[in-house]
Amino acid sequence: MSASSDAPTIRHEATVVLPANLHARPAGHLARAAHQFSSTIELDYNGKTINPTGVLSVMGLGARAGSTVTIRATGPDAHDAIAALTGILAGAE
Repeated sequence: MSASSDAPTIRHEATVVLPANLHARPAGHLARAAHQFSSTIELDYNGKTINPTGVLSVMGLGARAGSTVTIRATGPDAHDAIAALTGILAGAE
């Protein structure tokens, strides 16, 4: 993914509301969704920052139901990327 260097970075805090933690299925949904955008996307949780395009990276984040994850996106479709990933974390896929 590549983002324009002059594009603003958008930050959004999302609560993981999934019925379970970020196990394989929701991690896969996040990774597939993140691949659809040209913006650079990062997830932050508990001092870790990852690129959410890899299922293992998302699972390794260790985010649990009820925790708060910060989503950052920089690029032309950053708003759409944030909305899509927030929806998945909320279980509204």
